[in-house]
Amino acid sequence: MKNFTPMITIIGLSIIILTTPAIAQYPSLVDAELELIADGFQFVEGPVWKNGVGLLFSDIPANIVYRWTPEGGVSVYLQPSGNSNGLALDSEGRLLLAQHGNRRVARIETDGTETALATHYEGNRLNSPNDLAVKSDGSIFFTDPPWGISPGQAELDFHGIYRMSPTGKLQLLDDTVDYPNGIAFSPDESVLYADNSGGKTIYAWDVVDDTTLTNKRQFAVMAGSGSADGMKVDPEGYIFATSPQGVNVYASDGELLETINVPGQTTNCAWGDADGKSLYMTSGSAVYRMHIELTGVKEIKQGSAQPESMELYANYPNPFNNATQIPFYLSKSGTVQLDIYNLLGQHVDTLVYQQLNEGHHQYAWNADHVSGGIYTIQLSTSDAMKTSQCVLLK
Repeated sequence: MKNFTPMITIIGLSIIILTTPAIAQYPSLVDAELELIADGFQFVEGPVWKNGVGLLFSDIPANIVYRWTPEGGVSVYLQPSGNSNGLALDSEGRLLLAQHGNRRVARIETDGTETALATHYEGNRLNSPNDLAVKSDGSIFFTDPPWGISPGQAELDFHGIYRMSPTGKLQLLDDTVDYPNGIAFSPDESVLYADNSGGKTIYAWDVVDDTTLTNKRQFAVMAGSGSADGMKVDPEGYIFATSPQGVNVYASDGELLETINVPGQTTNCAWGDADGKSLYMTSGSAVYRMHIELTGVKEIKQGSAQPESMELYANYPNPFNNATQIPFYLSKSGTVQLDIYNLLGQHVDTLVYQQLNEGHHQYAWNADHVSGGIYTIQLSTSDAMKTSQCVLLK
């Protein structure tokens, strides 16, 4: 696998819609450049920076955790990974993994052995642990949606947010979020953020006595068709949440400040490098980096977020087990074809072949009849074609 380093310069970050008509001033990303550092993977997730090691990230269907360094490029760090998704470091710097395939939270010890930390809740297997956040007291908070299992495999009738104490006690904190995914703490750890991939909503809770969540509230709702995914919070309290457009940057009051447009389906992000100011982003088959300085002010005017052309948005959930939703937008009416192809280029399904009106549309693909793997979604009209990839886990 080769390491690619072309530079993609962001001339101007996305126009933001404000709910008030006045011009506002906010901290902005200054001279930000998006750098493609590695490509050619199947579907990447869960980046985490480990000092002295480099960037670690999951390739879920490949069952591998990769390592990337500026000097050495990409190498295999852990194989198999239990189809890991989110990665984190515990208070001793050991690697934590939210494992889809093994349906557990695990830890890699200093001698390289793997320890299962959380596998069951009240005698029932967890669904498919997705992402992790570690508190300064050593406790591990994680989300448990069903993305890595089929409905028939579920032993729990809810999708939870959990806390595992430093002594290993597992506690259910919340079971009211349909599809909990990304999770992060405010800098002082008094607020926990987690998003609902199904509704593109970020929620916030107050953390009481380190063990209880209270005052659940809607923090932000993302625009566009697609899903919310991983998130991180910087030391100043700005929330960087992956969204249908790339990475949304929010102030601590929920105001959307910036959108970092990233190619592909952006799944997660993490801070790294020696100064901790580079944001690493996993997106589809690639990994990106952006050095960020939050400084200065920027005038943000009202504008329209309506797409100006045909758009094929990221399907959700992705990865998925039996069915996924495929949203898209048409700038004008016309005949539309929506097809599925396998990696060999062989046609698998036609979901749409008909006249559709201008606007947003969404169709489901039921993949019960095909084997697991990576598939290409192709949206075609008389004058345009767009593709994306999805990952079917079976």
